[in-house]
This record gives sequence, C-alpha cells and structure tokens, in this order.
Amino acid sequence: MKGIIKKSLTEEYLYLDFSHQTEGCIFPLHTSVALFLLSYCDCKIFKVCLVLTGENTDVSLLKNVLSQDGEVQIIPRQELPPIVQNCRLPAAVERPDNFCRAGLAVVLRHMIQKTYEADPSRKEILELLGFKKTCLKACAEVSQWTRLCELTIPLAIENFLSKPSGQRPPIPAEILQLEKKFGEPVRVHNDDKLRRQKLKQQKAARAGPSLAKDKPNGRVHGQETPDELDPWAESLELTVAFSKLRAQEEPATANREPARIRKAKASDLPPLEHVFAEGLYFTLTDIVLLPCIHHFLLIICKELTEKLVEFPLLATWYRRIQEVPRVRTAASQCGIHFFHLPELVATSNEQHPSFSEAPGVEEQNDPSFIGGPRPTMTKLMEKGIEVMFSPHPCPTWTLDWDSLPAAVSPKEGKMSSDRALRKQQQLNNLVYVVTSQAKPGDKIVDFCSGGGHVGIVLAHMLPLCQVTLIENKELSLIRAKKRSDELGLSNIWFIQANMEYFTGMFNIGVALHACGVATDMVIEHCIEARASFVSCPCCYGFIQNTSKFNFPKSEQFKKTLSYKEHMILCRFADQTAVQLPPQRRLIGKQCMCLVDLDRARAAEERGYSVQVISMEPESCSPKNNMIVGVPI
Repeated sequence: MKGIIKKSLTEEYLYLDFSHQTEGCIFPLHTSVALFLLSYCDCKIFKVCLVLTGENTDVSLLKNVLSQDGEVQIIPRQELPPIVQNCRLPAAVERPDNFCRAGLAVVLRHMIQKTYEADPSRKEILELLGFKKTCLKACAEVSQWTRLCELTIPLAIENFLSKPSGQRPPIPAEILQLEKKFGEPVRVHNDDKLRRQKLKQQKAARAGPSLAKDKPNGRVHGQETPDELDPWAESLELTVAFSKLRAQEEPATANREPARIRKAKASDLPPLEHVFAEGLYFTLTDIVLLPCIHHFLLIICKELTEKLVEFPLLATWYRRIQEVPRVRTAASQCGIHFFHLPELVATSNEQHPSFSEAPGVEEQNDPSFIGGPRPTMTKLMEKGIEVMFSPHPCPTWTLDWDSLPAAVSPKEGKMSSDRALRKQQQLNNLVYVVTSQAKPGDKIVDFCSGGGHVGIVLAHMLPLCQVTLIENKELSLIRAKKRSDELGLSNIWFIQANMEYFTGMFNIGVALHACGVATDMVIEHCIEARASFVSCPCCYGFIQNTSKFNFPKSEQFKKTLSYKEHMILCRFADQTAVQLPPQRRLIGKQCMCLVDLDRARAAEERGYSVQVISMEPESCSPKNNMIVGVPI
C-alpha cells in the first residue's frame, strides 16, 4: 500500500493542446515540439494528455503521427485539473495537482531535467540546456531571443501554414530575423581559443594543400553526410560541434601555437560561424525550431521554390541537424519525414529586418535632451507634476510574528536575522493592504513570488482565499512549496511559468520587488483582469522599452518627457542605498516616486484609483515604494 501511495505522489502529467493534424504536423506547433523532445529523449516519465481545443476536432489520424510507447490520452479542456485551467498549455503537473509548470520553454526544460534525473548517465540530454544550463531560460517577456524561438516563430509559421495554397501570406518577418541571426558571429565560452585555432587553420590552408590528409571530417558514424551540399563539412566549427555530439574530445591542438597566432589581436581573429541555432552546439533551441522550420521549408519547396534562395543559412542548418544522432529516428516517430532540399545557386541581397534585444531603446538626435535628474524634475514641476506620496493607511500595523508558525516567517528562507527583520517589515506593509481588501472566496496571485514570502503569509492569514504563486525560477518555487507543505496549507497553488502563460481570473495581484519592467507586467496583468494590485517595484535601472511597453507610460508624462529623459529618472531611482550620501539618496527617492507616479497615472487612465505609498519604516528597504491600485 505504501508503494502505491508513493507512486501516486510522483506521477506527472503532460498536457498539450491539440487543434488539428495535417500532413504529418500536429497543431499547435508547441505540441509538435513537445512530442519531438519526448521522442528524442526517449522519455517515458510523463502521462501525455492531448487537450482538444474544439468540439469537432478530428483525432482519427493521430495514430499516424504518434508512435509514443506510452499511452496518450485525449481529453476535453473541462477535464483539466483546476490549476491547469488557469494556464496556457503546454503544462506539466505533479500529483497532487497543486504544482504546475506552464509554457513551452519551462516545460521542455523540465522534461530534460526529469529525463536526466531518471538516468544520470545520459549527460548528452542535460547538455541540451547549453552552457551553464541557461538555454531559453530567460523569460520571453524580456528576452527577444527566447520570445522569437518560443512564441513568435511557432505562431508565425502556424499562420503561414494555415492558409491554403495560393493564399499564403508573405514570408514571416520572424523567419527573416532567424536567417539574419544565423549569419551573426557566434559567441561561446572560451571562443578566443577556438578563434585562434581557426586563424591557424586558415593560414595553413593558404599555405598549401599539404595538410589535406589531416583535415577533420564532420561525418557522424553510421549516417551519411552530404558533404557536397555542406560547404562547412571540414570547418573547425563543424569538427568541434560533432566531436561533442559523438562524445569525443574536441580536436587536439599543439601545446604552443606559433607566435603570429598567439600574439594576434582579438580584433584580428576570424569570427566563429553558426553550426546550430545558438552557436556551435546542438541545444534545446534546435529542438524547438526543427518542427517549425521543417514544415515551413516543406511548403516553400512545394509552392515557392524561388524563395528558397533567401534562406541559405536555414537550409544549411536543416541539412546539418539531420546528422545529429537520434534526430532522424525521433522525427520520424513524430510524423516528421525529412526531405531533400535542392542545392542553392544564389543568395538574396534583400535586407532583413534588424534584430534588436530592446526595440526603441534609443532615441537619436534629440536636441531638447538635457542630462541629469534635476533638469528633468524641473521640467516636470513646470507642468505641475511633483513628487507626491499618499499617506500610509496604517504605518504602525504589524503581524504578530512570534505567534505565527515558524514556516510562515521569512527566517525560514535561509537569510540573516537583519535581512529577515526587514523582510518582515516589508510584508507587514503588503499584508495589511491585501488583507484589508480581500473577501472570502477571493483569488489572490503573488507574481514573481520567489521563495513565497508574500504568498505563504497570505495563504496562512486568509484561509478562505485561494492564493497562487507564480515564479519562473524552479528552485525558488520548490522551496516555497516545501514551506507550504510544512504548514499543511490547502489553499495554495504553485505555477512555474512566465506571466504570459497565466490566464486565470483573480481579484488581487501582489508583487514584492518585481524587477524592472516586471512591475509593469504585473500591473498590466491586473488591469486586464480588472483586479486590484499591490506592487513594490525594484531595479528601476532595468526599465527599458520592450515589445509590450513604451516609457513614459502615461499621457501626462509623455507630453512632458522624452524616452531618454524618463530613463534618467529610472537610472537615478536606483541610487537609494544606505551607503550613499543623504542628499543623493533623497534625489533617488524623488526619482523613484516620479517613475511610479507615471505608472500610477497610466493605470488611472484605464479606470483605476491609484496611490503611491512609502512603506513604513522606510529603512525596511532601499526600494520602499508601494503602488496600490483599485478598479473604479
């Protein structure tokens, strides 16, 4: 009996959307990607459930593209566990159903970790996460690269494929971005060493063919490598990449390079070129892109062959990725059957859209711009915008921490006693505001929850409310769950996901020290749900324009400040550390207030009553503002 209970506690379910299937492709493409990774990893850990997105979805052809050894269940959306119904799929859930991982990158990374944990000898699976295990770890809200691979490319190709022949939309801009990205120099750990090897190789090649017999080969044992179609078949990059895939040592080099190589300036070293999507090594990014690019190229070759010359690097990548061990087998098990690409005879000179990490960050040639915070604050004052805090509703209120269970206290979060005291003071402020608003049955979301300091206190103090913790760092959320389990809380959920993947309705959103634009994401999420919000911002210096937000945000501030002037306020708002001179801290505090007043005014323009409050005591944190908003 004990064994049965233990087994049930470790069961994991993988929920994937299923809308339709055509020509060996399961839609949405996120599902094709997840199934491909399952097949590549030969992972039998998860019980796979395809969730129907329409009432009349045809599932009769699924067996042609699903050859998973494990059973695949097909369920309607209403049968999803409640926690998953609040998320966009894909999602992975541990039983009991109070811990969910949602979003493509988060779920794929989890699948890789679980596969490796089940068999630690399979280090090649863990290496899919790349150097320092950070592949696609940065959330799509702030990383343009993650957003491109995880969201915009799959969605753009789905749209492209969904149109009938003869009615195809233009080539997606995202594909052109990816082609351009593949043409950029590669940056990898220790690339200086590899670039010197490449320089040595180039000089040897120019010296004559005497070293031809020693040229490295890119062939993978047991598979054909179409060298005549691959101009890099003998390049240093390809040799290094495939040596790693064959679990061999990288090519040996002489202990001491010639002086002309050793003393060459870094600027004179040749750049490294892409072998795979993120550089030299096969990673999770290649797994994500393969089903998408395969189906895109398939349509191009069938209907728009003349367009293929615009994608020489994508075509080379597509041929090369087929030579990775197990890729062909895994792909065929998922209904992906590789095809022969015609040899390209020309490349396009078309200029691709620029690829920028933060669109619109710089404003060029702004003649009215004057640096420094004082001119900017003076400019605001002339328009009637001054530093102004609302009074604290109850500055002396505090939780009785000594009477609370130990696991409720932030002291359980492995921090010093001084820091724990300041964290308790911060929580006093947020908990007072939330508990004074909350009603029985309310749903409260702790965004960017970290180790759960806010959410756990709220779940304990408000047992008739449902509290959800959302955090994209797995270890932080696992620590929070452990504390919750010690308390026996039954009104708390844990979701490892980026905010975009949380779709549930709620009444109050709270965030303690959400970094940079994360504060703006939290407020936006609350406004879209018409929920109240209590947010304590942090890291003002990380604020910048993104695909979702432009600064300043409010019409009042936009009429007064340029983007550069607003960024001056953000940079100086971070200068509130206790070590700084008092006058400098005062200016920092004033800049903090003005940045948050802009956020408050923007929310007021959308039907909210908003206050900017300074937490008490102010010494509880250098970032001690609270933005409190209630829908009118």
